[in-house]
Amino acid sequence: MSESILRDKSKKLAKNIVLICKEIKQNHRESVLTNQLLRSGTSIGANIHEAQYAQGTADFISKLEIALKECHETEYWLELLYETNYLDQEKFKTLKNDCGAIRRMLISSCTTTKEKQKRNPISKR
Repeated sequence: MSESILRDKSKKLAKNIVLICKEIKQNHRESVLTNQLLRSGTSIGANIHEAQYAQGTADFISKLEIALKECHETEYWLELLYETNYLDQEKFKTLKNDCGAIRRMLISSCTTTKEKQKRNPISKR
């Protein structure tokens, strides 16, 4: 159940990032920062989706940890775009909050999976 919520939230974030990057590129002709945000922000959901088909627990954890790294990077690019006035405060707060919620869910999922793996190391997942 929570994996589905995580996939849904990450896909929604990816869509919003695609739209905001498109808007920034059109209105400000900025592409270096937005390309970085686009890459990291859409990678979160891609890795979460890929984790669904992991080849065991270690692979599952690895995919979620990659998504977590991309989530941290996305927060950085959002902050930079906001602090350089490419992103207004309302959009920044919304995207940052969404990213933070996904980050917390990823941390929880990784922690829970690692704990289960310790209790039952033979389990594939």
